[in-house]
Amino acid sequence: MLRRFLQSAGAQSWTARNTLVRTASNLPESTIYGGPTAQNPKRVTLRHLGAKYKRKEPISMVTAYDYPSAVHVDLSGVDILLVGDSVGMVVHGHETTLPVTLDDMLLHCRSVARGAQRPFLIGDLPFGSYERSPQQAIESATRLLKEGGMDAVKLEGGGPARVAAAKAVTEAGIAVMGHVGLTPQAISSLGGFRPQGRTAAEAIKVVQSARALEDAGCFAIVLECVPPAVSAAVTSAVSVPTIGIGAGPHCSGQVLVYHDLVGMMQHPHWVQVTPKFCKKYAAVGTVISQALVDFREEVANGEFPGPDHTPYTLPEDDKGEFAKLLQASGFEDAAAAVTSI
Repeated sequence: MLRRFLQSAGAQSWTARNTLVRTASNLPESTIYGGPTAQNPKRVTLRHLGAKYKRKEPISMVTAYDYPSAVHVDLSGVDILLVGDSVGMVVHGHETTLPVTLDDMLLHCRSVARGAQRPFLIGDLPFGSYERSPQQAIESATRLLKEGGMDAVKLEGGGPARVAAAKAVTEAGIAVMGHVGLTPQAISSLGGFRPQGRTAAEAIKVVQSARALEDAGCFAIVLECVPPAVSAAVTSAVSVPTIGIGAGPHCSGQVLVYHDLVGMMQHPHWVQVTPKFCKKYAAVGTVISQALVDFREEVANGEFPGPDHTPYTLPEDDKGEFAKLLQASGFEDAAAAVTSI
């Protein structure tokens, strides 16, 4: 009711249009209800994101998929953690995001929610979980919050069906992030993972789609693989934050995938899923590969485990008694093995 009142009154500010949405998210910010345990005062909420946007402070977002990476993101101070359906490619080895199911997303969302206490958590609605009808979109989004522990959801595309889904979900009290430009779930109709907005006709469609998603109630919009001029136009045309990925510096914030930015993908097989626009801030994959090689070699030459990694001992008296019990039970070879140590 409050959202309808604000819209009917012509309220268009980012804060006013999105205040109600936060009330249904996983850990709502409240100055009225305390509950048995106090909320983490450092938890990022839509109000914090809106304040950063108003101050023109860049918003940081990382896509991650499991408990360990969520802990890393949590400790880094990043604003938003997105559990993306790109998990299908990055973690499960699919060539596209299309095979990912809602149950897959719920598994990864729950893992992330257990590891990240500070960032604002967003879960992707996977392909096939929201296109059929607005009611399906509401039901899927509700599961990501209730079962997955998310604060908000993200959906792709700015066509009529996707805009209708975004509007229905936001009116149901769930915060929605939009996504335009390259939308991996539309890979079939796009003809591959190709940059978007590279002609004037394509570019204006990106701007129009972003505006339609804003009008539907989205609190922010991801811009993927579009020229900087297009992202600058979108950022100027909408009054909500834009989060760029391969979209240049003219957005309200930036997002990268955890595995990409830490340099996890060091094997030639993974080159196909490491995008050109990604900056690698570390070479974790190289370190991991070398650690595995070192382990294999130490096992092969008998160096591991050594005394430092064999912490459990059997007292000498018990060892002798153990050998006697083995001997009496007919395990002569086993008894000899015990006494030889």
